[in-house]
Amino acid sequence: MTSFTPEQIAKAKAYAKMTPPTDMDPRIETLVTELIGRVADKWTMLILEVLADKGELRFTRLSEMVDGISQKMLTQTLRQMERDGLLVRTVHPVVPPKVEYRLTDLGFTLGAAFCGVWVWAAENLTQVEDARRAFDGRLR
Repeated sequence: MTSFTPEQIAKAKAYAKMTPPTDMDPRIETLVTELIGRVADKWTMLILEVLADKGELRFTRLSEMVDGISQKMLTQTLRQMERDGLLVRTVHPVVPPKVEYRLTDLGFTLGAAFCGVWVWAAENLTQVEDARRAFDGRLR
């Protein structure tokens, strides 16, 4: 599991306790829909987790740590995450070029917000497994 700071976890918990306003700005709805799509993408979540755990990483090292991702998909996902402000791409002026990626505070807090999914999974693993067995048993 990812190592979040107490401050990041506190911020995520604070967000979780909030109630969205009833007079929602349509831009916020659009952003939430886009972010859910992004975070539902397994690659984004895995990259968030790896960078939160390991800090700044070069492209090659990151590709080694995100099991199963192609170079093309890693490039596309990193670009989109950079566009959304979730990570920073640093190019060092050396030959060959050295490129490193690290999470921004925005990326850390998004990861922390979804940390609740890990907690939920840990607390409800047995019930989900029981429900799946019961369902699968009815199909036989």
